[in-house]
Parts: sequence; structure tokens; C-alpha cells
Amino acid sequence: MTTLTPAAAADRTGVSIDTLRYYEREGLIGPIRRSGGGRREYTEDDVFWIGLVTCFRDAGLGIADLREFVALLRAEHPPQERVAFLRERRTALEQRVTALHRAMGVLDDKIAYYS
Repeated sequence: MTTLTPAAAADRTGVSIDTLRYYEREGLIGPIRRSGGGRREYTEDDVFWIGLVTCFRDAGLGIADLREFVALLRAEHPPQERVAFLRERRTALEQRVTALHRAMGVLDDKIAYYS
């Protein structure tokens, strides 16, 4: 199995080493495998999870939301609970997008007015 050093995992995922440690501490990824010398070794599965967490963070989910979702994935919850969680977050994201489009429209109007 191929593993990545923390620096390589950070480079590959676009997050800092501190962020990787934070995600691990919060239980959002991992547990991360350790070498005989105690150094973290990231697997492809870890890289996938880091990407998922990063995507959810970009979508506006907070750490509490992420903890809840990880708990739903790791426990024996029915898939419907996971789907309900994701649908709720998607609805919130759609509302945010609508608000951002409205704000962009106002900015465009002001740019046109002052141009």
C-alpha cells in the first residue's frame, strides 16, 4: 500500500499540515496510520476523506456539521438519515447561492451606475 507523508498529503489535497492535524483531532479523518517511528502516513482513502471534508467546508458546512455527518457514516444509521442530512445542507447551500446572486446583482447595478 502506497502512503504519503504529511507534506505530500497536504500538497496533494491543498490543505496545510496544521489543517490535516486539526481534521484528525476533530475526528473528521482517520485515525491516521503511523509509521514505526510515529510519523503519520496518509493512504488514498485518507486523501479521499480529506477531499470530502474540504468540499463540505467549501460548501459552508461547519465543524459541528462535519462531525455529525462523520458520525452518521461511521455508525449503524440507515442511509435515509445520511440522505436527509445532505439534503438539508444542500437546501441551505442553494439559499446561500440565491443570496449571493442577489448581492452580485446589486453590485453589478452599482458598477453600472458609477461607470
